[in-house]
Amino acid sequence: MRRGRPGKRAAILAAAGRVFGRDGYARAGIDAIAAEAGVSTRTIYHHFDGKDDLFSAVVTASTAQVADTLTELIAAHLNDPAAPPHRALVALAHDWIAAQAEFADHFAMVRQINIEATHVPAAALHTWHETGPARVMAALTNRLAAMARQGTLRVFDAERAASHYLLLTVAAIDAASYHGAVPLPAAETTAIITTGVTAFLDGYRPRAQDTA
Repeated sequence: MRRGRPGKRAAILAAAGRVFGRDGYARAGIDAIAAEAGVSTRTIYHHFDGKDDLFSAVVTASTAQVADTLTELIAAHLNDPAAPPHRALVALAHDWIAAQAEFADHFAMVRQINIEATHVPAAALHTWHETGPARVMAALTNRLAAMARQGTLRVFDAERAASHYLLLTVAAIDAASYHGAVPLPAAETTAIITTGVTAFLDGYRPRAQDTA
């Protein structure tokens, strides 16, 4: 960390997250970030080497915080072998969507990353993926594999099962809400999650012959 007050650095990171989420990486300017943070551009350059360095710092800090939250949710909902799988998977999806709303600035930035991936510094893109999506997917994959070993699920490829679960729940809501830009009514969110989990379990619930 470079010299300078930690409070100023934190304010710059928070402001940069909002600006990158609103304007995207390519259009976001240091002047706009400085105005959002209430500091001078000189102060930003005192803490960061430039826009690439600032963007990497924002992505790293924000993604790590969100990944911590999501992996904790996965553990909290899927660690109890006695919990009914439908109820546990529905509750996880609801809390996952709530976390997306809680970290709205982060997920606005993720939307921009997905839109302009070819313009985002490769190092920052790699850091985002490894710190966030890859880590969270690994946690979900491990828990579904454990549920399969316990006999709760019938899973031959836990990573693919994790992808199917997310596609039927969180990704389905993202698609219907334009990736969170237009929040859905609670009843619609519940319907998507409930039917998605039902469809997931229709494919991954143990068959009678598997337990005979």
